[in-house]
Amino acid sequence: MSKLSVGKLGEDIAVKFLQKRRMKILQRNYRTPFGEIDIIARKGSVLHFVEVKTRRSEKFGKPFEAVDKRKLTHIKKSAEYYLQKEGAENKNFDVEIDVISILMKGEKEKIEFIENVF
Repeated sequence: MSKLSVGKLGEDIAVKFLQKRRMKILQRNYRTPFGEIDIIARKGSVLHFVEVKTRRSEKFGKPFEAVDKRKLTHIKKSAEYYLQKEGAENKNFDVEIDVISILMKGEKEKIEFIENVF
């Protein structure tokens, strides 16, 4: 399985995970001048900007460990861009940046949801 297909599968798993938590998926793979936001979801008055990291092993660490300060800064700038472009900053949404870490082990996956990391 290629790196791209692992990432796509991880994002599909993350979407289902968020939907089970009663979140509405607003956007997937939203591109901005600062980078891409994997998933933008909403639950009530909270907008969730979600970074998804998927790996097949922990050889290079846990998936969430790949989300460093630099990546979080890009996500924050991308979230601000989205809010401004979509006019959401005028609607009094609370904003969270979350990470979903998925470790694929054969047909099973281990999911960690880390909320409000930034």
